[in-house]
Amino acid sequence: MTSRRLTVAGRLALLIRAGLIAGLVLAGLSYPLAALAGMGVKAGTEALESMPEKLTEVPPAQSTYVYANDGKTLLTMFYEEHRKQTPIKSMSPYITKAIVASEDTRFYEHNGVDAKGVARAFVANQKAGGVSQGASTLTMQYVRMALRDAARTPKEALEATEQTAARKLREMRLAIEVEQRLSKEQILERYLNAAYFGHRAYGIYAAAQVFFSKEPQNLSLTEAALLAGLVKAPSAYDPASKDQRAALQRRNYVIDQMLKIGSITPEQAAAATKAKIKLKLSHPPNDCVSVARKHNDWGFFCDYFKSWWREQPAFGRTPQEREENLRRGGYRVVTSINPKIQGYAMEHVLDKERRGSPFAHGQVVIQPGTGRVLSMAVNRRYSLNQDNNGRHSDWSQDRDVKGNYPNTVNPLLGGGDMAGYQAGSTFKIFTMLAALEEGLPLSTSFYAPERYYSQYITAPGPATCGHNWCPKNSSKSMTGRQTMWSGFGKSVNTYFVQLEERVGADKAVKMAERLGLRWRTDIDRELATPEHASGWGAFTLGVSDATPVEMANVFATLAAEGTYCEPLPVESIRTPDGSHAVHDGKLVAAPRCHRELPTNVARAATDAARCVTGYGAARGSCGWGTSAMVYGVLGRPVAGKSGTTDGNKTAWFSGYTPQLAASAFVADPDNPEHLVGAGRSTMSKYTVAQTLRDALKNQPKEKFKPPSDKLVY
Repeated sequence: MTSRRLTVAGRLALLIRAGLIAGLVLAGLSYPLAALAGMGVKAGTEALESMPEKLTEVPPAQSTYVYANDGKTLLTMFYEEHRKQTPIKSMSPYITKAIVASEDTRFYEHNGVDAKGVARAFVANQKAGGVSQGASTLTMQYVRMALRDAARTPKEALEATEQTAARKLREMRLAIEVEQRLSKEQILERYLNAAYFGHRAYGIYAAAQVFFSKEPQNLSLTEAALLAGLVKAPSAYDPASKDQRAALQRRNYVIDQMLKIGSITPEQAAAATKAKIKLKLSHPPNDCVSVARKHNDWGFFCDYFKSWWREQPAFGRTPQEREENLRRGGYRVVTSINPKIQGYAMEHVLDKERRGSPFAHGQVVIQPGTGRVLSMAVNRRYSLNQDNNGRHSDWSQDRDVKGNYPNTVNPLLGGGDMAGYQAGSTFKIFTMLAALEEGLPLSTSFYAPERYYSQYITAPGPATCGHNWCPKNSSKSMTGRQTMWSGFGKSVNTYFVQLEERVGADKAVKMAERLGLRWRTDIDRELATPEHASGWGAFTLGVSDATPVEMANVFATLAAEGTYCEPLPVESIRTPDGSHAVHDGKLVAAPRCHRELPTNVARAATDAARCVTGYGAARGSCGWGTSAMVYGVLGRPVAGKSGTTDGNKTAWFSGYTPQLAASAFVADPDNPEHLVGAGRSTMSKYTVAQTLRDALKNQPKEKFKPPSDKLVY
């Protein structure tokens, strides 16, 4: 046995022999600790040997703060216990003096266990016939908090706080150990960062924010005394309750104690006790449903960020561990959302489709070359409250069934487990890219009839002719010989089915997967398998589901000339010590990019995509384009692709400049069979064009680089 262990256990055994601890703990307890009082120092010491020798301390849970990309605008917070670690030098001296006066006036005189305090409590409890006064020092209280925070099971958590003699003895032993290891200032700092003040505020930083909306270093005498008084019983002395009398009495008691121990002058005490309680309450947001009302539209981005976080191995082994780390890790996250671009996007979304519509109109903006998600806008409120939502748009549902409009928390733009929406002719981009990568030039020509009898076999339906799939064009004016320029610009179905036959549907499916698409429905997963993909002829016409995030990122890859970057909702992630979060030697928040397409393939695809927008190709002839108004609105080099499905179930447009890429859609998420109608077919085109115009205002008009001859002729 070391001399240090003898010192710790020996001190406690002496107190046991004196009967002081036994009398204190036994007042109101049935545990037979009194027997220890006659054991003597040696026996008492041996009885304590089975108790922990050193306090196990774990970093306490801290709140994670999430900001917009300016690093200043708070998006929301995530926490289980609202706490932010604060050094004692950043606390008002009043709070350190007040907590000592309130909880342990002999803090600077004892060594963890206050023998005089034990004796005083023993006498008081004997007179009262029960527990009327405790003897827990600040150090013992800190030990109790540390044991609670280190608990790994419910049983350990209960043992840390239950009213038993064994718990009291353990606290005393560990308190003495802590006093030998830490300075008084260190103990006080840890105590003030662990204490609970009520209103989900753990630690002095959270308490100062919640009750006074200020930093702890700016707390006044009366504010510090009020907070110090809360530690004993946060609910009983809650100053935010209608009746503040208990809180006022407790605050003034603390002020009197501060005067008694000489922490303040009589003049300060007199003025402070006369002051009224003045609160400036704040309610720190927690999770995405608590995003500030004026930025409620950011909730969908927040939800996407949380889904992304749950997928990152840097933060735990499972999605559950990662989310717990988000709520307890104390990170400072600067996200990628750009408040200005988000504002423009929401403006142009809402001026076309109101929030009360069953049709969702949404848009995602992504930065090429980084994958950073700059905006996620949709005509919905991010809210769990659906009391006033409209009736479900599928009228076969019961009349009482609510639709998800205007309030919802469904991930309508990406993330989570929603499949997305049929993207229509925007999928022609995958067929064209596969063909270009195979070496077919933009001048590749086919005669495009009004209806084409393909080699693909499909189930009976409106586009079948016997056993074969025979799609048709949306307009007779598309009939004739087409190239990739004109076929893409006009969105000629019968051209692209022939191109798909030439290159192989399986290669088009694989191209979509390479550019980030994931199959979330059973039918899509089955048809995308190697044994079925080669026969998935309808793939090129966009019968599969995709999300706006995915489609925006596909075109961002073209804008970045073939460099694919994973969609990324963050700019930086810092740990509580200020260092960047790292995994496998790489910054977690760094762009994750690689070359997916040859540069010339991407440039060739862009040259054809310029035909769509009215900007015109650099190396070929376009004819007319399906979205010629886009260049007229934007007024700078722009490429893209529109997409509608059979019967106008959805209407998409994805557009890009060298600096930004965006994808917008209109659909009914509740009822995919609810047609958006021809009147909404141009909505997404204008939304993207207007948003990119405003977002790029005063930015240089960068030009696309044309492809080389190899993929032109």
